[in-house]
Amino acid sequence: MTKSIVRLTDSADPRVADYAGLTDTQLRRRREPAEGLYIAESTKVLRRAIEAGHTPRSFFLTDKWLPDLQDIIETFPETPAFVGSVDMLEAITGFHLHRGALAAMNRPASLELDDVLHSARRIAVLEDIVDHTNLGAVFRSAAALGIDAVLVTPRCADPLYRRSIRVSMGAVFQVPWIRLTSWPESVRTLQDHGFTVAALALTDDAVDLQDLAADNPERLAMVLGTEGGGLDARTLDLADCKVKIPMNPAVDSLNVAAAGAVAFWECRQRPL
Repeated sequence: MTKSIVRLTDSADPRVADYAGLTDTQLRRRREPAEGLYIAESTKVLRRAIEAGHTPRSFFLTDKWLPDLQDIIETFPETPAFVGSVDMLEAITGFHLHRGALAAMNRPASLELDDVLHSARRIAVLEDIVDHTNLGAVFRSAAALGIDAVLVTPRCADPLYRRSIRVSMGAVFQVPWIRLTSWPESVRTLQDHGFTVAALALTDDAVDLQDLAADNPERLAMVLGTEGGGLDARTLDLADCKVKIPMNPAVDSLNVAAAGAVAFWECRQRPL
């Protein structure tokens, strides 16, 4: 047996506190950033996190998944791998594990905004998106469709929350992202770096997405708003333009993740 494997016999074992109460969303949203950790769920997501250079604090799994994770456990021989029964793990986490192993991961160091903007040509700004499923879906589209970086506003959900990571299939590890410290004041920062700031909004003065794509800005920041109220009025005032996706008038709007995918594809980088 690998020496790092620890057999769990007590659901109250303090060594697995990182995994306690994973279904308590409010608690985890406070705890995880404050304690510098996030939870990677499933062996596929875990592998993608490690490929991105993230380091595990511990592993958490049943015997069934040991063969799938054996090579990773051996790569990190000093990292404990907590192994227990299905009932034991469920008692700790609050849900039934059916996607394989979990791992408590160290959060990577925050990136510097100027460094990210220096080389970026297409970025997405996510304003106050609180639904983790939508957030993860936007990241997956961003990774697939050539977005160089994602900026999230101070009130936006955590891209490294377990559900966001799972929905994105680990794309949150591929696309550089930064949580802004102020918004919408940071619109000025983007403009100072040469970005055209386009707010996706259904306003009377919004231009069609195809028109923006035809202009082919050298640098473009696409701002997507929260699922309910849309973008803040101050954001709309500061943006260089408002943009809409032409659609059947019988449908009032697209889901933010779908709208993001359409905008990312239509405004993809083209030779100038």
